Amino acid sequence: MVVLRKGGEHYRAKYGAGDYGGVKLSLLLEKQHNRGQDGAGAAIIEANPVPGAAPYQMFKSASATPLADVLGMLTKRTPDDDERVFLGHLRYATFGKNEEAFCHPFVHTASELGKTLLLAGNFNLTNAADLFESFRRRNCFPASRADGYLITELVAHELETGSELGAALANALKDTDGAWTLVGATAGGEVFATRDPHGIRPGWYYANDEVVVVASERAAIQAAFDVLPEEVKELPLGEALVVSPEGEMRFVRLAGPRDSKACVFERIYFSRANDADIHRERKALGAALVPSVLKAADAPLERIFFSYIPNSARIAFHGLLERLFRSGGEIRFGEVAVKDAKFRTFIADAAARREFYKHVYDVTYGLVGKDDTLVVLDDSIVRGNTMKNAILPMLSRLGPRHIVVASSAPPIRYPDCYGIDMSTLGELVAFRALVNLLNGEGGAGNGERELKRALDSGALNPLAPLYARFTDEQHTAEIARLLTPSGISTEVSVVYQTVASLHTACPSTTGDWYFTGDYPTPGGYKVLRKALENYLHKNSERSY
Repeated sequence: MVVLRKGGEHYRAKYGAGDYGGVKLSLLLEKQHNRGQDGAGAAIIEANPVPGAAPYQMFKSASATPLADVLGMLTKRTPDDDERVFLGHLRYATFGKNEEAFCHPFVHTASELGKTLLLAGNFNLTNAADLFESFRRRNCFPASRADGYLITELVAHELETGSELGAALANALKDTDGAWTLVGATAGGEVFATRDPHGIRPGWYYANDEVVVVASERAAIQAAFDVLPEEVKELPLGEALVVSPEGEMRFVRLAGPRDSKACVFERIYFSRANDADIHRERKALGAALVPSVLKAADAPLERIFFSYIPNSARIAFHGLLERLFRSGGEIRFGEVAVKDAKFRTFIADAAARREFYKHVYDVTYGLVGKDDTLVVLDDSIVRGNTMKNAILPMLSRLGPRHIVVASSAPPIRYPDCYGIDMSTLGELVAFRALVNLLNGEGGAGNGERELKRALDSGALNPLAPLYARFTDEQHTAEIARLLTPSGISTEVSVVYQTVASLHTACPSTTGDWYFTGDYPTPGGYKVLRKALENYLHKNSERSY
C-alpha cells in the first residue's frame, strides 16, 4: 500500500515523476514477486472522484505472467494528479481457483464513497465456515464462502451500519480466528492496515511527510524508498494504522494485547534474505547444524564435501561454512545441485513423467568421490517428495558412499493453517514416520489404532503424546528410511535443526506450531483434530 500525503504536483516538481505512486507500487510488487506466482492485482483511488465515473481503477491478471501483466497495465494508464491511494497484491494460491475473481483487491460497492471498500491481504482463517453462518444470521446474503470475500463483507457491513473505520475493523475481526495482514481503503480516501493480534503474518510500514507505505517485507520498502532498516517499523499487533483522507495518520487499538507468535517459517523459507535480520538468522541456522552434521557424517573432514539445495538454502549454507572455517582444516565445498528453472513437462505417461522429474536438478560431476560423504543443506523437508524422487536420485549418481541431508528447520510434525498451507497430515513425511514407528511397536495397523485412541481421548493436542514415545533419533532415522529411494546403494542420513537452536537463531519469531504443536489460536487445535480425522477416514480434503 502506498498513500500519497501531498498532491501530485509536489512529486512531479520534486522528483520529476508524473506517476510517483504508480512507480513506487510497481517497485514494491516487483520486490515481493516471490510472494505470488498465481495472480496479481492493483487498485488506485483518487482524492476527488467525479460523479458518473468509477471512483477507483482496478487492474488484475491470473495469466501465466500475472505480475508482468499488471505492471504493464499500470504503465499504460494515464496518471492523474488526484491519484492518492495505491493498493497492490500478489496471490499465492494455496487454496481456490486461479481466476481473476480470486485476485485481490476485493471490492464491496456502495452508493456512498465512505462505504465502498477495497481490501487486499495475506490471510488464512480457520473459522470461515462459522463466519459465514454468523454473517447469514444477520439477515445478510453471503455470495461466497471464501475467506477473502467474508473479511471484505464483514468490514463493509460494519461501515454500512455507520461505524467509523476503527470500530468497523474491531467489530468485523473480533470473532475471526486465524492470521492476517490486511490493507484497505474506502473510495472516500480513508485507508488502513492491520495485523492479527498475535502478529502471525508479517507487516511493515514506513511514513514520512510525503507517504505512508505498507508491505509484507521490510527490505522491499527499503529498496523502493531508499531508507534505513530502523526507519521501517513493524505494524503493531492487534492495532490498525489509519490514514485520513487529509493524510493524517493514527493508530487504533482493535484487540487486547496478546503474545507475539510471528511465523518462524517465514524466516526460514518464505521471506527473502536481503533483509539484514533475516540474513543473519538464516546464517545462524546453518551454523547451528555443524556439530550434528559432523557427527552424522562420521568421516574425516577431508573426506566430506559440503553443498546445498538451491536456492533458498544458500544463505544458511554460508553460515554453515563460516562455522566450519573457524574450526580449522581444509573445507571442501561447492554447488553440486543446480536447479533447472525452465524445466517443465506435461507428459501424460506416469512412468515417463517420473523419469523427467528426476532431472529437475542438474548435477556437477567430478567434485565428489566414491569414498566421500556428501553433506547437502536444505531449508526444510516438508513432504519429502522432491527429496526422494528428484534430489537424492540425482545426488546418488555422483557415487558418494554416504549422503547426509541437513534441514535448517526442525521436522514439520503438525499441520499449518495460518498461511503456509500444509493442512494434510498424511502428506507430511514426519507424520508418516510416526505412523511407521507406531506400527513397529504393535504390528501393522497399530498406528491407526493408536491415532484413533489419541483422537478419542479429547486431548487438546492428540499427537504430542505419540511423538513423545520416540526419541528424536528414532524419528529422524525413520524419516531417512522413508526418503531413501529404492534402488540406490548410497547410505542416506538426515539431520534436523532442534527447536531450541531455531529459537536461538530467530529470537524475534516464536510461532513454531508446525514443529511443536503449540498453536497460537483455538482454531489451530481444531484444524489439527480435523486433519487427524481426515487422515483416519482417508479423506484428502484440506482441514479448514
